Parts: sequence; structure tokens; C-alpha cells
Amino acid sequence: MNTPAARPTLTSQLARGWRRVSPRLLPFADAASTELPLARLLRLSLFQVSVGMALVLLNGTLNRVMIVELGVPAWLVSLMVALPLVFAPLRALIGHRSDHHRSLLGWKRVPYLWFGTLLMFGGFAIMPFALLVLSGDTHGPIVYGQLGAALAFLLVGAGLHTTQTAGLALATDLAPEATRPRVVALMYVMLLAGMVVASLGFGALLADFRQVRLIQIIQGVALATMVLNLVALWKQEPRCPRETAPERARPTFRASWRQFTAGGRASRLLVALGLGTAAFSMQDILLEPYGGQVLHLGVGATTSLTALLAGGSLAAFTLAARWLKHGSDPCRLAAGGALAGIAAFAAVIFADPLGSVALFRVGVAFIGFGGGLFAVTTLVAAMDLAQGGARNGIALGAWGAVQATASGLAIAAGGALRDSVSALASRGALGPALESPTVGYSFVYHLEIALLFATLAAIGPLVRLRREVPSTSTSPARFGLAEFPG
Repeated sequence: MNTPAARPTLTSQLARGWRRVSPRLLPFADAASTELPLARLLRLSLFQVSVGMALVLLNGTLNRVMIVELGVPAWLVSLMVALPLVFAPLRALIGHRSDHHRSLLGWKRVPYLWFGTLLMFGGFAIMPFALLVLSGDTHGPIVYGQLGAALAFLLVGAGLHTTQTAGLALATDLAPEATRPRVVALMYVMLLAGMVVASLGFGALLADFRQVRLIQIIQGVALATMVLNLVALWKQEPRCPRETAPERARPTFRASWRQFTAGGRASRLLVALGLGTAAFSMQDILLEPYGGQVLHLGVGATTSLTALLAGGSLAAFTLAARWLKHGSDPCRLAAGGALAGIAAFAAVIFADPLGSVALFRVGVAFIGFGGGLFAVTTLVAAMDLAQGGARNGIALGAWGAVQATASGLAIAAGGALRDSVSALASRGALGPALESPTVGYSFVYHLEIALLFATLAAIGPLVRLRREVPSTSTSPARFGLAEFPG
């Protein structure tokens, strides 16, 4: 007879004990709210998992397979991988148009999430056929495979940028103002988690590489993208026809753009951002082929390198949040990220003569750390130029445009330089001491080190200016993953 009465008592005691668990042990428990419960929030964040899978597949697995296993020239693969970045500068425009979308249905974000998902699915659907032509297993001209792969990369890139921009905007819309920083922070942790899990999963599945297995993985990613994004957006955005009325006018950002670009600090910061981004991005197309061709690692082992890059970036996000919370200068921290990158590329270069795979992995992890630290701290510096949030959209748009453009150009240049220098070395034009296949890779890595030194020269005056100009704020600048754009 006492059992029924004891059960509610025990349950209530467990519930009270769970509520006493420190939020520090549950870092995203405070992201939930009455308007956006934790279950709904986690479901919404699934679109970031699909974006993470796409990034790993495009920038990690496929570029190595196309270069090493299928023999596609590195310059052509680098151009394909750079194609998705063409749409990155348009993210500010996509976000702005979704803010002021005209629709009789009353949805602002859902149409962009849906069409972005369709674009990603279409790109992944085309990719297996392109790979079959590139492998030589068909009688069609090889150029059809190259064009098909380029189209697939283009569609997936357009889709993931559209999906991520609209999804983050929707999360911001749904979350109360007090919980928005933690909500967006959770979104970025889910992105990194998706990248790490996908990298490890693809690596395990491709440990014994077969072309059929790769095609099955691509098809699985296409299906998972559709399912995850449908689950993520289902019944999330409330309809409001009044806000999306077709006669509603869209505002312009022209005057704000002029105000933001008027000043030497903004120009110098954008120059430093372009140089540093190019330095960290030029290796994106080369790290996995370098591991396969020079250090003789398998497809699974090189695919897992993406997990090291993501892990280094996550560590950089965490440390940057702590340092900036205590008032550290973001430009000084950005310079620290550049210095970490110099050490990282030196480790990658010396991994070949020392024959050390472990040193190579350490260098890859520090590339992720340095690149992540540089990215988030230059973004904080750009946010400082927004003058208290009055021009946040312009600041983020400028940062995203320069970052994406520099990254795309650097990826394309990295592959072209590697092919050119390797061709000269194989013909003996560089001398008998430089006939190794490593020479092309080494040239690019040394160039990245030079660009990082140029970045330090560009950002140095900003550190001095910030030290000389007294701050008018009584509290340290707040930074979290919420401030990092999509």
C-alpha cells in the first residue's frame, strides 16, 4: 500500500535534485526557454549537422579521392571545392532578404531553408554519376564527369549557405533575447559535432576504399540531409502574413555601408583578415592529398584529419571566449592565431623529412586552432567597428565577404601552385635536389607562412591603436560562439 505513495515522492526528490545540478555541468540547459524548449531547440539544430556533413564530404573526402584515386588535376579539384564559396559573400544578402521576404503564406525563413535543402540534395544526387564518369568505368567523355562534379559542388555550396543562413536567423527569431547567445552557441557546437562525427564515420567506412562504398556514402548523405532538415524545420516558424505582405518595402543598407567603410581602421582590419584567411585556407585542398601522396596514409586516415581541424577550432572558440571575457585585445589574439599558424605549417613541412605522421597530425590540429582563433577574434574586432550594434549587419557582411572571397581565391591558388611547381620539379627545372613530389606542397606551405607574417604586419598597428585609445566601456567585451556568423 505504501508503494504508490512512495513513487511520487521519489520522483519529486529526483526532479528537485536534477534542478540543483549546476548549469556549468549542463552548458546548454540555459539555452532553453518557455518559448523554445530544449527538445525543440535540439531538433532545430539538426540543420547544422547536415551542413557539417556536407562540408566534410566536399572539403575532405571528395577532394582527396578525386586527386589521388581518380587522378583529377589538383587545380581543377581546387576550383571545384572553391565553387561553393562563390555564394558565401551573398549570405548577408540572403539573410537580409529572408528578414523582409514577401509571401502570402506568412513564412520568412522556411522558404529559404526548404530551397537550400533542395539544392543540397540535388548536388549530392548528381555527384555519384559524375564520379562514375571520372573513374573511367563508362564510355562517356571525361569532360562530362568534370562538368557534372563542378555542378554538384556548386549546388551543394549554394544550398548549404542558404540553409545555414536562414536556419540561424530562424533560431534567433524563435529564441527570447535573453537566451539568444546560448542558442546560437549551441548551433555552432552542433556544426562542429556534425563535422567531427561525419569525419570519423566517413573515415571508418572508407578504411577499405571502394568506389561503390563512396557512392553509397554520398547517397546516404543526400538522404540524411533531406530528413534532418525536414525534421529541423517542421512546425518551427509561426506564420505571420502581415509581416510578409507583398507590398512591404525593403530597407537599404547603402548609407550604413558608407559609414562603416569610412575610416582607416576598418580598411586595415579587412586587409589583415584577407591575408590571414588566405594563409589558413590555401592548404584546404592539399592537406589530405599531402597525407596520402607524401606520408602514404589511407583514405580513412586522411578523412579523419577533418576531425583534428574541427577539434582545434573548437578549442580556439573556447579559449577565445575566456580570454575576451577578461578583456583581452581581439587584435592581439588574432596575431596569436597567426603565430600558431606559422608553427603549425612548420610542423606539417617537417613531417615529411622526419617521416613523422604524429607531427603531421599535431600540425593539422594547430592549423585548426590558429585559424579558428584568428577568425573569431577578427570578427570581434569587426563588431567593435559596428559602434554598439548600430551597424552589426554591415560589419558582419563586410567580414563575411572578405573572408569568403579570400578563402575561395586561396583554395583555387593553392591547387594551381602545387600543380605548377610539381610540374617544374618533375622536369628538373628546379634542380636535381628539388625533384621530389613534396616540392609543390612545400612551396604552398612556405607561401602560407609568408602570408601569415604579412598578416602580423597588417594587424600590428591595430593592436597599438587599441592600446593607445582608452576604452569607454566599464565592462569587458562579451564574446561567445553566438557572435560567430554562419
